[in-house]
Amino acid sequence: MSILNTLHRAGTLLRANLIGKLDPARAITFSLTRSKEENATESDSSAVKTPKVARIPIISVETSIKYMNSDAYKQTYGDDPVWKIYRRNFKGQIPPRKTRKTCIRYGQISTGSPCPICRDEYLVLDHRNVKLLEQFINKHNGSVLSYSKTNICQRRHKQLLVALTKAKDYGTITFDLPIRQYDYSEWNPSNN
Repeated sequence: MSILNTLHRAGTLLRANLIGKLDPARAITFSLTRSKEENATESDSSAVKTPKVARIPIISVETSIKYMNSDAYKQTYGDDPVWKIYRRNFKGQIPPRKTRKTCIRYGQISTGSPCPICRDEYLVLDHRNVKLLEQFINKHNGSVLSYSKTNICQRRHKQLLVALTKAKDYGTITFDLPIRQYDYSEWNPSNN
């Protein structure tokens, strides 16, 4: 049975135009050791197949808030927002219109230069983490900064919008509505 697996894998490699990179002895040895491992795990019914991938640890919001007030955060970012010093790698001279969809796939960072939120595991977007959320709000008009300016990935931008909406609903972030003064004398028909 293992010979059939070996031939199947060798044929797959040949069909993928990897014939220059194919070393038959190495392919057969790899295939045989792989089939032995598969048979060993199949025979052990109590073993659960879990991927051996280094996962990003899940940090609580309370830990993130403590980190935002710590000396380590001040030493890393200073008084600037977290997105200020970030520069995204891209091909060519013109940056793409949209940022990438996500930086983390299957619990693992999948890009060479992840966005400012994904690269620092202690930055958690939550409605209670006010100090982080305020960095993504325009100081002049109170609107949310665009992802093209902050360079955060699309997934984190959606999480940011949800966290900001929750923060406004819960009242952790206050926002002012602009008050405008109008001169109604121009439209008042009683003066004519």
